[in-house]
Amino acid sequence: MPQPSELEDGELEDQVRERCYQCFRPKSLCFCEAIPRIDNRTDVLILQHVGERFHPFNTARIVHKALRRCHLIADHNQRLGTHRLPIRMNAGLLYPGTDAPSLTDLSADQRPEQLVIIDGTWHQAKTIVRDVPQLCDLPCYRLTPSVPGQYRIRREPDAQSLSTLEATVEALRALEPDTVGLDQLLSAFNQMVESQLGHPATHAVWRQKKTRQSRPRHLPHSLLQNSDCLVVAYGEATPGVLGKHPAAPSPVNWVAQRLTTAERFSCRLQQQQPLSNAALEHMQLSAVDFDGAVTHDEFCHRWNHFLRRDDVLIVYHRRTYQLLQPINACQPRCLVLKSIFGNWRDDIHSLEELIAVEGVTLPTSEKKSRADQRLDMAVAMVEHLRTHYGKLP
Repeated sequence: MPQPSELEDGELEDQVRERCYQCFRPKSLCFCEAIPRIDNRTDVLILQHVGERFHPFNTARIVHKALRRCHLIADHNQRLGTHRLPIRMNAGLLYPGTDAPSLTDLSADQRPEQLVIIDGTWHQAKTIVRDVPQLCDLPCYRLTPSVPGQYRIRREPDAQSLSTLEATVEALRALEPDTVGLDQLLSAFNQMVESQLGHPATHAVWRQKKTRQSRPRHLPHSLLQNSDCLVVAYGEATPGVLGKHPAAPSPVNWVAQRLTTAERFSCRLQQQQPLSNAALEHMQLSAVDFDGAVTHDEFCHRWNHFLRRDDVLIVYHRRTYQLLQPINACQPRCLVLKSIFGNWRDDIHSLEELIAVEGVTLPTSEKKSRADQRLDMAVAMVEHLRTHYGKLP
């Protein structure tokens, strides 16, 4: 049973806490009344990583509540990248870069009419910029903060890093210094930080560092068994509507490989609506590649024929495995790579990072689709785990 000091905000376990569903803080710590309403002139578009959506210390929600001209969109990178975002012609991206000019150095006619801000950790922000094509053509601007960030209840890469709220205030101060309410918004933010730091749990829990293992332990026995039974798979889902998660996404492209024989399975599925150019570009495919797409029933028939009775399916993320359920396809026993190395390398957030850190060599071949590339990466990682860590005590 957790001790009182381990409970969030220092409250006892048997207490029922009422929450404010605007700031997602306990009502005793709600600061919504202190948030001013600001009549900003520069439109602000916040693209929020889905992992930040319900974080209790997230500040993008505060910005969205405060600014009259502000849009907040939270979704997975893939859906953000395949749908048309409300980005204006004269928009700029607040993102540091070697050639990015400072907002304070812009003349009045150079200032963007809309500012796009990424909300997430630095790793999450990099993946959003990488995965959303609309951001590629935007001019980037940076901040030159005069004081260090005050977001002491969450770790930042360095003293100059700012929270989304602090970055937004700094940006608007540079673009429209006469706007009223920015100082009040920053004061409300500082009040929230000080209030949270006053609770023992803030020091007792969030600052604790986990001891990271240098290598994985207790690999699943099924991963080390006869590789004839191991099938690595990767699937891509049907694109959804921006901001709406489909209740049961189904596969649009499915590839798999038997580990020992390198026997390959590849199948593209028919869709009710034609895939958008953005979706095809994301998958690195063309409309011609779907000329031979099959029905769900035909896919199930081919997939069942490929599988053997004792097969174990290996996927990177559980969502891949779940794609098979809506179309009633065969779902053999499954291992999830992300779960295997999640407790081992909690500082790594993607398969690409793990492969780079482990020094895994990927096969070089002709140009492939995104699904085929991801499958090659997963196969290489499975072989690496079996070869280098399969005999750990």
